[in-house]
Amino acid sequence: MLKKLLSLTKKIIYSSFLIYGYNILASPLNLIIPINIITVGLVMIFGIPILMSLIIIFLLIF
Repeated sequence: MLKKLLSLTKKIIYSSFLIYGYNILASPLNLIIPINIITVGLVMIFGIPILMSLIIIFLLIF
């Protein structure tokens, strides 16, 4: 039980840092993805491909 909780915590932290790192790199272009429960959850479950999809969706909408 504790291993699963630790694994889940690691995935949440990794996903948050991944989105934060993207936001730092894309801030001059004003293409910031908000860090919230939905985006962190999606990146936590699906990984980097969903991050690219979120960027494309953001570009198409705005």
